[in-house]
Amino acid sequence: MNLLILIPARYGSTRFPGKPLAKIHGKSMLSRVIEAAQLAMKGYEDIDLIVASDNEEIIKHAAEHGAAAILTPESCKTGTDRAIAAVRQLPEYPDQVISLQGDVPLIPVDVIRKMIDTMKQNPHLDVVTPVHNLSWDDLDRLREAKKETPFSGTTVIMDEDERAVWFSKAILPTIRKEKELRQEMNMSPVWRHIGLYGYRVDILEKFTLLGESFYEKLEGLEQLRLLENKIGITCVPVDIPQGALLSGIDTLEDLARAEALLQRQEQEKQPRHA
Repeated sequence: MNLLILIPARYGSTRFPGKPLAKIHGKSMLSRVIEAAQLAMKGYEDIDLIVASDNEEIIKHAAEHGAAAILTPESCKTGTDRAIAAVRQLPEYPDQVISLQGDVPLIPVDVIRKMIDTMKQNPHLDVVTPVHNLSWDDLDRLREAKKETPFSGTTVIMDEDERAVWFSKAILPTIRKEKELRQEMNMSPVWRHIGLYGYRVDILEKFTLLGESFYEKLEGLEQLRLLENKIGITCVPVDIPQGALLSGIDTLEDLARAEALLQRQEQEKQPRHA
């Protein structure tokens, strides 16, 4: 086994119990993520897909949608902890693991494929994760969303080699003289993180052996554990349609926004009559 797409799907979320099974526009969140992974895998012979969960109902649901599943302990604190708990049950370790959270139902297939291609072409990289540049309109939408759910949506600052410098639930960077910049720049200087990670399996194991870090606790962002322990994260820029909702579904408000977005997209596809 060379590369494994692993979908952690926790039932016992404090803020949203059972959310992988919650439906968005008639389909469960988990089934949408499984479908995106299955489409991204097409054309490759050395990629497997497994769902890792703490709940038998989710295990059954995954099987109904064509995905193998592994039962993992309820004690797993993060999706990454759940991912390595599943890997340790496999008869053979993969070389690389993509941890695709079960609460990102609107993840585009092209984003997963770009992650796969990046990892296959650069097997030496420790960790890779996708990011996308926000338009000014998308930045405005993110600011509005944070008025209701301030801890939804993560931004990232990168260096010139596209390695992550920092992630935050705050919007980084702070922008001075924004009015002038909006006239000078077609896109905003803000990059939004998409909650998808690719690891070398040895780095994944190392991650789970490290204690929860200081800023990880403050922000609630497990990727900060990597940066605080000097493990590099390479960002993969991806193109995303304006208005897309790509962050994880953490609350009922997030669920409502996802539902509204899918309804709007469906209406836009309907033929217009004179």
